Amino acid sequence: MNIEELKEFLVKAKKSTYANINAPKIASKRLDSKDYEYEEINNGNKYTYHDTYFGGINFMGEEIVYINDLPVWGMNYYGVTIDSNLSEEAMDKALRPALMQVGTDNTIPVRGPKKYTNEEYLYSFTCNDGLDKFQGTEQIKKNDELVYELHCHGGLIK
Repeated sequence: MNIEELKEFLVKAKKSTYANINAPKIASKRLDSKDYEYEEINNGNKYTYHDTYFGGINFMGEEIVYINDLPVWGMNYYGVTIDSNLSEEAMDKALRPALMQVGTDNTIPVRGPKKYTNEEYLYSFTCNDGLDKFQGTEQIKKNDELVYELHCHGGLIK
């Protein structure tokens, strides 16, 4: 598998699903899940990205990339909105706009950039290693107070 092609595909897929407020959800694949999917043909191969998550204020999810219907890459994540009064506001003003910036810096394209600011919100993402094996932490602060945190990990599937 070509890691550069995977990176490029992940950027397109992420900008076409949850991060994009206009992206349609697909029918739930599991009970009470929220699901997004993106597909394209690249160099004769069918790439499919599937994101499924459960919950809202506290949520858990999984992203999988398939090439020709075989799983090749995945990520699990768990997020907590610490101040539940801000859940939708923080998502609309900080999380989704930050996630639409995926691929704009040299951070691996699994969440957003290292830093993103919108009004009083500061988004940050730190990650170790590379697309083949990684762990990361995403945070949103409002006026320097932590209001949201997500932990993720994943890598290549062989």
